[in-house]
Amino acid sequence: MRGALLEVEGLSKRFHGIVASDDIQFAVQEGELHAVIGPNGAGKTTLIGQLSGEVRPDAGWIRFAGRDVTALSAHRRSLLGLARSFQITSLFLDFTTLDNVALAVQAHAGHSFGFWRNARREARLRDPALAALRRVGLEARAHVLASKLSHGEHRQLELAMALATRPRMLLLDEPTAGLDIKARAGILGVVRGLIADEGIGVLWATHLVDEIRGDDHVVVLHKGRVLADGSSRSVVSAAGARSIGEAFTSLTGGGHEGGEW
Repeated sequence: MRGALLEVEGLSKRFHGIVASDDIQFAVQEGELHAVIGPNGAGKTTLIGQLSGEVRPDAGWIRFAGRDVTALSAHRRSLLGLARSFQITSLFLDFTTLDNVALAVQAHAGHSFGFWRNARREARLRDPALAALRRVGLEARAHVLASKLSHGEHRQLELAMALATRPRMLLLDEPTAGLDIKARAGILGVVRGLIADEGIGVLWATHLVDEIRGDDHVVVLHKGRVLADGSSRSVVSAAGARSIGEAFTSLTGGGHEGGEW
């Protein structure tokens, strides 16, 4: 794991006796899409909560960009360049698309919320917010109320809010949940473009096996435990399977239809 952007060692978490994370260990390189995949309830959201700082682990440590961040708050980790999106979007629906991203810029800078009276006039807020919206394909919707956006556009907006913090790494929790095939492809395209163009590391938690390519790094998570860790191709080969979906089904003992667990 030497030289990795994100390193996890022995990460464990219990909730009232239920094991959510069981001695998890893996590493994510800069400029890599690292998929954490498993059925609903596998512990993916709890894992991302621990990595981002919303959930404190019971044991183990987390290192980001060579620094031990295990005890740091979510805000401190964000300032270091570790940003997350949430499985369930949390947006200000009565604000415009631009205002939501400007809020992310402002919160990341650690200033007060008094900026709302002149947000659209301040270049320090508007310019990075517009750049993030442009990156995800929402620039034309900048002045539309968030309540008027589609579910897919909400996902794009959430991604823009994370990008507005200028991260070195994104933690994405089910970023395509509930989207149709076209919208899912759009989000995947944006994320893979960020990796290719800017070298951002991405931890992508999903239960949709068809989002994974052969060269993606994969962690198979089931009941809080890592069952496999390696490239998608190597996981398929080790399982003696013909596809990534078949390999994951074999590893977890479950089934899936249409790319879903």
